[in-house]
Amino acid sequence: MTTPFPFTAVVGQDDLRLALLLNAVSPAVGGVLVRGEKGTAKSTAVRALSALLPRVGVVPGCRFSCDPASLDPSCPDGPHAPDAAGEDRAARMVELPVGASEDRLVGALDIERALAEGVKAFEPGLLADAHRGILYVDEVNLLHDHLVDLLLDAAAMGASYVEREGVSVRHAARFLLVGTMNPEEGELRPQLLDRFGLTVEVTASREPDERVEVVRRRLAHDDDPAAFAARWAAEEAAVRERIAAARALLPSVKLGDGPLRQIAATCAAFEVDGMRADIVMARTATALAAWAGRTDVLAEDVRQAALLALPHRRRRNPFDAPGLDEEKLDETLEQYAGPEPGDPDDRGPDDDGGDDDGGDDDPDPGPGGPGGRPEPEDGPGDGDAGGRAESPADAPDAPDDRHGEPRPSGAGERAPVGAAEPFRTRVLHVPGVGEGAAGRRSRARTEQGRTTGARRPRGALTKLHLAATVRAAAPHQRARGRSGRGLVVRRDDLRQAVREGRESNLVLFVVDASGSMAARQRMSAVKGAVLSLLLDAYQRRDKVGLVTFRGSAADVALPPTSSVDTAAVRLESLPTGGRTPLAAGLLRAHEVLRVERLRDPARRALIVVVTDGRATGGVEPVALASRAARLLAAEGTASVVVDCESGPVRLGLAARLAQDLGGTAVTLDELRADTVAGLVKDVRDAGTRRAA
Repeated sequence: MTTPFPFTAVVGQDDLRLALLLNAVSPAVGGVLVRGEKGTAKSTAVRALSALLPRVGVVPGCRFSCDPASLDPSCPDGPHAPDAAGEDRAARMVELPVGASEDRLVGALDIERALAEGVKAFEPGLLADAHRGILYVDEVNLLHDHLVDLLLDAAAMGASYVEREGVSVRHAARFLLVGTMNPEEGELRPQLLDRFGLTVEVTASREPDERVEVVRRRLAHDDDPAAFAARWAAEEAAVRERIAAARALLPSVKLGDGPLRQIAATCAAFEVDGMRADIVMARTATALAAWAGRTDVLAEDVRQAALLALPHRRRRNPFDAPGLDEEKLDETLEQYAGPEPGDPDDRGPDDDGGDDDGGDDDPDPGPGGPGGRPEPEDGPGDGDAGGRAESPADAPDAPDDRHGEPRPSGAGERAPVGAAEPFRTRVLHVPGVGEGAAGRRSRARTEQGRTTGARRPRGALTKLHLAATVRAAAPHQRARGRSGRGLVVRRDDLRQAVREGRESNLVLFVVDASGSMAARQRMSAVKGAVLSLLLDAYQRRDKVGLVTFRGSAADVALPPTSSVDTAAVRLESLPTGGRTPLAAGLLRAHEVLRVERLRDPARRALIVVVTDGRATGGVEPVALASRAARLLAAEGTASVVVDCESGPVRLGLAARLAQDLGGTAVTLDELRADTVAGLVKDVRDAGTRRAA
């Protein structure tokens, strides 16, 4: 057996180690989500924790790890004799792989035994194995959503319920849930983030001496794991004893009304949703007191509990950086410190009973509004309708003057403008039925969803289609010498259920950043629309990429990734100006998709081209753009063109581009979910036309 790296030998990462230890003291805290860049000892610390947990007593032979001191009357392997002798074993650490199936997680009926032998044999899953131990999910953000839902429901209820194929099983499933993730590979949904008790952000140390010590210890462990573990045995034993002592002290810890008011006030001040944050903070503060060997919860426990329990709950949208304003936290705790409520005259020394003086509570936002940054006044050209540039430096080029649009000078570059407020967009689908990773956008054949048919199993049977199996076996009963009322079923008769659900897609944004798009109001609206589509992609678990074109070339501003946060940052800093190499942008998108198909052939793509369609620069730019668009259409790539053209004179070039792409065109206004009925139908109809 591999000797794990000692927990006490982990260098730095104080918050990570504290969060894990608090869950070891009080599993009711609800687990830990560890977020951070790769190579920061996330997995090492989690695996090391299992060696510190106290040994558990189990009923011999029970697959569900029943405690002989507190037998579970509904254990599927029971009933156990009350006087049965128990045995001790180490607490388990069970790892849930990213590619695990639902059957592997919760358990399932052994279909082959049920059909061949006529018995209902239930095979426990990983939730049963993890009972009274640790369930570790590496890269939890890459786990299918339905598995995360099952996992967190079991963690919250302390039990797993299995209802399928005629089997109804309930068993205890109380475990310490630990998930690790790299935010660059995509985020968890806010609803799932909220189900983790604590969260910790980890980064690699920037101190040379500390990094040297990390390398020294890692190399020493790899050279001789047993000898390295022996060097830290005393420290490990001390921590193990301290966990046991804190567990014993925990029932005696008192959470007074004062700390409880501070907890409630802190959650209210940071506007967290629901009451789970208050409960988790209370349990964490109690565990902190027990870990410190105290029976009273202090303000310092409440503060530390807030830093661990609130950062991932206060995020208002997916593009906000997680974190907590510690100055605001200290002010809230100070405001609600002191005497408990009851005497109306009892107030803290800084409580003046009102906000009469204004002061720092309502700072003057200045000419720029709440952000304190003055905005330049908009000139007449900002509305695009007047056809004037917004400053003398933005002198129009003559060829564009007849279009009624503000234009930049040839190769001039303008500073990035902010994005308009995001909105809820129409749902864009990829036509047809795919087989990609589970998600929420397009139709796909998946392991979950509604049953649409049956087929012979390819490999292990996972979802039995009972009716199809019976139909396959029925014609052969006489030849098989059937007797009595039973049905003789052989392996060749088994049929796998074909199910249809939703998949995630690759949404590749191709954004026109040329001079014809550079008017301040229009580019702000364009960025707001793309930001809205990014938010939609986040919610539907898509990968996203960003290609921009301006001047004389196109650039991959963001290679396809699951981190929409990064795409939003790149979008905000996007400069504009120069000519419109539309063909270059489409060809660069074609190359990006070619590479992605090699990496992930099952993931289908949706191209969203954001442009006014005015191709300029080079020889025959419009014809080149049309040929590039037809190249994408020939490969069956689904596409939508967001038409950004505005002003009194419109050429309809974006609509023509959509025709060449075999897709559909929508205006910025039509992109909103509440303005156009039938956009989804348009996209599907375009796919049907392309297939025909």
